[in-house]
Order: sequence, then C-alpha cells, then structure tokens
Amino acid sequence: MKSYPKIVITPPGPKAAAIVAKDEAYAATSYIKEYPLVIARGEGAMVEDVDGNRYLDFMAGIAVSSTGYGNPKVTAAVQDAVARFLHICGSDFYYASMADLFERLAKLAPGPSKKRVFLTNSGTEAVDGAIKLARNSTRRAGLIAFKGAFHGRSYGGMSLTSRSVKQRAHFGPMVPEVYHLPYGYEYRCDYRRDCQCDLTCVSQIEKDFFQRHADPTDIAAIFVEPIQGEGGYVVPPPGYLKALRDLCDKYGILLVFDEIQSGIGRTGKMFACEYEAVEPDILLTAKGLGSGMPIGAIIARDAIMKWESGSHGSTFGGNPVCCTAALATLDLVEHGLMQNAAAMGERLIAGCRALQKKHKMIGDVRGRGLMIGVELVKDRGTREPYPEVIKPLEQMAFAKGLLILGAGRNALRLAPPLVIDAEDVDTGLRIIDECLTALA
Repeated sequence: MKSYPKIVITPPGPKAAAIVAKDEAYAATSYIKEYPLVIARGEGAMVEDVDGNRYLDFMAGIAVSSTGYGNPKVTAAVQDAVARFLHICGSDFYYASMADLFERLAKLAPGPSKKRVFLTNSGTEAVDGAIKLARNSTRRAGLIAFKGAFHGRSYGGMSLTSRSVKQRAHFGPMVPEVYHLPYGYEYRCDYRRDCQCDLTCVSQIEKDFFQRHADPTDIAAIFVEPIQGEGGYVVPPPGYLKALRDLCDKYGILLVFDEIQSGIGRTGKMFACEYEAVEPDILLTAKGLGSGMPIGAIIARDAIMKWESGSHGSTFGGNPVCCTAALATLDLVEHGLMQNAAAMGERLIAGCRALQKKHKMIGDVRGRGLMIGVELVKDRGTREPYPEVIKPLEQMAFAKGLLILGAGRNALRLAPPLVIDAEDVDTGLRIIDECLTALA
C-alpha cells in the first residue's frame, strides 16, 4: 500500500486523543511517549493510527520491526505456533523451535568457534545474563563499558549504561566494579579536536586505565556496542573492534559485543562486527530478532558457556511462539532483507550527505546499512551540539507523516524496517529536507 504518508486528521485525532488521555491517567510516569502516535495497524513500512492517519516509519519501533509490519511469513508462523501451544518452560523441557533457534544462532554467530545459546525475553535480560556469565567464567568482577553506551534499564544494564543521567539518577548503588571509558567517537574524540584516528581511545586503556585505576587481571569483560545505538548511532573508526579484541586477548578479558540494536541484518550484514571480521567471546542480540515478538539471546563460545545446570534460567525466555517468529525472521533476513538493508542504506546515507551540503545544522552523517545517525550542530566549526532541535524535528516530521526519533544528545536516528524500497527512502528524505528547511 503506497498511499502513505497520508494525514486525514491533524494528529492526535479524536480516537487517538481518548486513548492518550486514558494512558496518561493510569500509566507509570516513567514512559517517554515521544509523540501521540496511537497505532491501529501496519503494513510493510507503513503504520496507520486509530483515526486513519498513515505514516512512513523510519524508526521501526526502535529498530525492532525488522521485517516490517504484518509480514505474511512471520504472521503465519506465529499463528501456527499459537494454535499448537503457547508455553512450556524451555529451562526445564524441550521443543523443536527452541532447539532449531539454538542451532541457527550458533551457526550464524561470527567466527569459527563452536557457540552455545541462552534465550531471553529481551536485550536487557541478555545483558544481565552476560554479566553473570562473564564473572562466572573468569572468576573476576571488573567490567568495562563506554561513555554513551546503553545496555538497558535493569540493575546490570543500567550499571553499564552511560547514555543519560536520568537513566541512573537516584537508583544507586549500582552494580560494583563497573568502569566507563571513552568510546571510539571520531567526530567528538575525547583526546583530540580533529581526530586523525590512531585508536588512542584503545591504547589509553592499557597505558592509563590499567596503570592507574584497575589491574587487568581483575577485569572480567569489556562490553561494547559495535555501533553505539542510543549514544547517537556512532560508528567507531576502522580497526577499533580489532584493537579491543587484541587487548582482551593479551589480558584474558572477555569481549562482549552488544548487538541488540545493530544485529539481525540491520547494517547490511547479520552482525555489525562482521565488517571488521572480529569474533567476540559473547554476542548479545534481541530487538529485530523476533520482528516484534519479545526475544533475545546470549551467544557465547562453547569454552565460556560453562554454567552449572540450574545456575541461570528463565520461565519465559525462548517462548515457543517467539522462537518461531525468530526463525521466520532469520529466513527473511538471510534471504533478501539483509541485502536490501545494504542497498537501501547506501541510498539513504547518500541522500543524507546531500542534505548535509544543503543544511548547515547537519554536522556529521554516519552509518552502516539501515542504521544511520545524522548529528545536528549549531555551528559546524565549533561542533556545538544542537539538542534543542531534536524534539521539534520529531514533531514536525510526525505532522507530515514520517516517524523518526533522536539518539544521543543531538543526533537523528534513521532505522526503518528492512523492507523499505527506493520510494520510501526518497519520501523520507524529502520530508526531512522540508523539516530542516522550516527549522532553519
């Protein structure tokens, strides 16, 4: 259906307004609610609200709806699974879809090592499980994460997170022995203004941090996003992941790749770390894995996944319906959508760079596949962040029929479903252009 975006009633319409009012009356106050989108249905990269307004989705439910909305293969697989049985605890019993997903993910994970898989309900659960696994495997306690990182809102995930103080304020104490270091962020390098990258951000871990703050033999793991998600869709410099791998190998530290947002074909490869051909010890995935069904995974080298029976488990993790959705999703991603993400990503990045030439508030464009960050600045020379423009940009795009979200302090994230086509890309770019022109 290509009759979108189409605004028939200025949002929120009367039906949407009633639902918003009920939600605001009874929902917990921690929900964000970016704009009054009240979805009724979706098809491909389109969503329609309860008042009949249609929108082109460039955020995919925060990079979750990988195969688009209402995908017939995923829908049929889920319907079949629901008709068979909804639940039996995978920690205690067996079923085919769970075993098939274990095998599929173990074989898809990067690197030659044999892998084992633990299934979770979410990315946050995968992060917490990885903390337990790393400490259990190494018998060490220390954990390194990075400034700008987002790893979830549970106590383990929150302790690793360094995205925004509001996600940590007044929740302490955090999980102990967690350290945050500068990420490989070339546009805003912590070590030099105009970064001609020599990976100082990695070498300083050994030269400074291990000399002044923590002995490397006390560090269990380094948690890193191969592309930082909530921190601003930041792509690290070439060689960054390999340098971290070498550092970890030198000191017996586990390397954990959080691919919860960047994995499952979003970057044009199954996992973003494949661009550098680096194998982690533990890989975490979720979000796009189930096309919207709640499922995540910890994928670890066999030599590391040595938990004793019963030492970790989940009542609902690896639910049979979710496993079936994940298998259908992986079929689609492997056989077409991953390749489409690469092709449409090239078109979208090129379009954003053309907009950068036109709009002075665009300071940087970066990304891989359909995981693209557009950083907005007040002045290109000083690179002063422009966070004040993000909310107006979101709202203006929403009013024109495009769903977008910010990331980090002052970046626009573009993460549409992997099913988008050239017309969708060009439509989204046109609306963003109109919004930036109006805001300028």
